[in-house]
Amino acid sequence: MMSVLQAIALVLAAVLATMVVFTRDPKRQIMPYMLYGVVLSIVFALLQAPDVALSEMAVGSVAVPFAILATLVRIDHGRRAK
Repeated sequence: MMSVLQAIALVLAAVLATMVVFTRDPKRQIMPYMLYGVVLSIVFALLQAPDVALSEMAVGSVAVPFAILATLVRIDHGRRAK
């Protein structure tokens, strides 16, 4: 049986996922994506999967957004150099 806290976390994850999909600018998309990773970590912790929650926190909330941001900065820097 699902608790109220789990239901709220799942609804919040669905809302953030929708925000990520409908944000058109990649630079503006990073923040909702990071928040989505944090909320997914909370969902996994509430579902008693702490190993998956820690992995999601490290990869989905930190590593991937940082890599995307670094790539966007590098692309933008390359456009300005020309």
